[in-house]
Amino acid sequence: MELTSPDFPSEGPIPARFACDGADESPGLNLTGIPDGTVSLVLVMDDPDASVGTFDHWVAFNIGPTEEIPANVGALGTGGVNSWNRLGYGGPCPPSGTHRYFFRILALDTELDLEEGATKEDVLEAASGHVIGDATLMGTYAR
Repeated sequence: MELTSPDFPSEGPIPARFACDGADESPGLNLTGIPDGTVSLVLVMDDPDASVGTFDHWVAFNIGPTEEIPANVGALGTGGVNSWNRLGYGGPCPPSGTHRYFFRILALDTELDLEEGATKEDVLEAASGHVIGDATLMGTYAR
């Protein structure tokens, strides 16, 4: 699978529109090469450069197989909780320096039996053994 964005290049800067300095909208994402047998997708966006350890910005699961997630999508599948303890997308907002933001999509052969508000750890643990494809896109942001 390959994950790209029409809004920023791989390993390139994420525009402020998608960060806390702007509208804090989620960027568009495009996915190609979804494996046959995919029942659902998982989306995780995190920042491993945060001073407190990896900071989760977006967790969503039980997303129907799709090749396009539009910008500013709002609700997406079943929402997991991010590190702000909120559902949905929370854009880049580093206190200083340039941080890397990893968007990861997992293709699963099942739906996850989890409630809304599950943590990234809960989602990834439940997905274990069901991943039939994955793709990652990294963007950067600096304030």
